[in-house]
Amino acid sequence: MNDKPRNVLVTGASRGLGLAIARRLTAAGYRVIAVARSKSKPLTEAIAAVERDAHGSLHFAPFDLGKVEAIPDLVKNLRKEFGPLYGLVNNAAVGHDGALAVMHNSRIEELVRLNTLSPIVLTKYVVRAMMAEGAGRIVNVASIIGFTGYSGLAAYAATKAAMLGFTRSLAREVGRLGINVNAVAPGFLDTEMTHGLTGEQRERVIRRSALRRLADVDDVANAVEFLLGDQARSISGTVLTVDAGTTA
Repeated sequence: MNDKPRNVLVTGASRGLGLAIARRLTAAGYRVIAVARSKSKPLTEAIAAVERDAHGSLHFAPFDLGKVEAIPDLVKNLRKEFGPLYGLVNNAAVGHDGALAVMHNSRIEELVRLNTLSPIVLTKYVVRAMMAEGAGRIVNVASIIGFTGYSGLAAYAATKAAMLGFTRSLAREVGRLGINVNAVAPGFLDTEMTHGLTGEQRERVIRRSALRRLADVDDVANAVEFLLGDQARSISGTVLTVDAGTTA
């Protein structure tokens, strides 16, 4: 790590996977800018803990990523406050489920807006500056559902599959300028979402995995840290699957 901390923007970082990524990166010495609509209690506690530990630093930037038209100003203001952005982790997403035939159009539009349109536009404005600086790392959080499919998640799967194609194509566009673009594809994680499954549903998911367990958010956070780090300098346009072997 350089003497000057590298700035990494992490979206959806107020809880769950996004917060785990933010914590992991601050422990590695990055200066993390956590973007979320509101500051949660866990994020507030994490900021206080980081200040005590004196590793990296963690800052909160309130923003509703559904307001796509305001994204250019967000990036401009963050660069003005923190300086160049070394990394971008597109983690924010919504996970509405339900059979497509009865899903309300407004829910489909929200999925596409927050899971696909918003990260693409955010990346557009962040990568412009990276191109000028000749360096940068982008990590998109996709899902194994984007390539395996799952009943009741057709619209969600479409948004995550879009991010996989976006990752591979953008890696080719900006690679010659020193920018690495990759994705992580988590499987079912040991989180509140899977705790909501019935016992049999949860066991069925676990039985399908090669390691006979669920991955957790820290496993994914470690993968993101790796892709942002110097050891991954020759990795671009790839999808790192973190699913305890579910898709093996």
